[in-house]
Amino acid sequence: MNAAEKLETRCVIVGGGPAGMMAGYLLARAGIEVVVLEKHADFNRDFRGDTIHPSTLELIYDLGLLDEFLKQPHQEARELRAVVNGQAVPVADFTKLPTHCKFIAFMPQWDFLNFLSSHAKRFPTFQLHMETEVVDLLMDGSRVTGVRAKTPTGELDVRADLVIGADGRHSIVNNRAGFERREFGVPIDVLWMRISKKSDDPEQSLGFFQHGKLLVLLDRDDYWQAGFVIPKGQFDEIKERGLTQFQNEIVSFAGFLRDRVAELDDWSKIKLLTVQVNRLREWCCEGLLCIGDSAHAMSPAGGVGINLAIQDAVATANLLAEKLLRGPVHVDDLREVQARREWPTRLIQGMQIL
Repeated sequence: MNAAEKLETRCVIVGGGPAGMMAGYLLARAGIEVVVLEKHADFNRDFRGDTIHPSTLELIYDLGLLDEFLKQPHQEARELRAVVNGQAVPVADFTKLPTHCKFIAFMPQWDFLNFLSSHAKRFPTFQLHMETEVVDLLMDGSRVTGVRAKTPTGELDVRADLVIGADGRHSIVNNRAGFERREFGVPIDVLWMRISKKSDDPEQSLGFFQHGKLLVLLDRDDYWQAGFVIPKGQFDEIKERGLTQFQNEIVSFAGFLRDRVAELDDWSKIKLLTVQVNRLREWCCEGLLCIGDSAHAMSPAGGVGINLAIQDAVATANLLAEKLLRGPVHVDDLREVQARREWPTRLIQGMQIL
């Protein structure tokens, strides 16, 4: 067996999603050597969080990136409207916000991550390793000192003063660390699918609410990304009733899709998102900090997950960058990140599980 390749850095970030990539960008911008490890070969995965709130757009403005950011493929919503039992109902108006962007931006997550990573690579202290899947933590006694990863060419050991786990709701990092996770019951799951779009389709905003059910349509220019909310655990029952009944239920919400629901001709085209809401009791230990979905999985309701993850990254950089420039950080420094970010996380999760 060949020995693992060795790499040393100040900070290694596991996961190149919104939390990991933003943390990597901000730390590299502060002059810290940072390595981001992403297990996939690219960022092109469907049905990921893409709702960029005005507060996040304000951060992008503060970083001097907004003009270029808004040149990326996206849609803008200055107000949110819902169709409730056939009646259009206004839900939110962003035009009076004291921000530079008085709208929500809907941007495919792969475009967001490609944009952020391209700018991070301009810093000499930033490295991004794709197709690099972390499989374990490296330890020195009770302190985490790095990670072990699989790559197409063999194993890689990355030693670092700080490991940041940003590897999502199925985090290998918090699992290997043995962190205790508190689960909150959520009564829904979501079925995601693609339906083609026509030029004369009506504009969509928040979704269709009908007798306690919800259909969301996100505009992807040439297709709709549709999300159908179902009671938790009922996907098998829906499949037993057959595709025709499922197609008819979609049409009952959005009649203009009647001539296209036949595109959903196989259950493989319909992806189940098992909705989870959970939170780690402790986000850190010596040498390791978890942020984003790795620390707190959110419901897709309101599109808050990506924005909370980015706010975690900002707090991490603000609280730790100066200390990391000098050397390793203490677990008490890491607990400051949790202390700052846990209250808004608890608040929003509490609203999501009502």
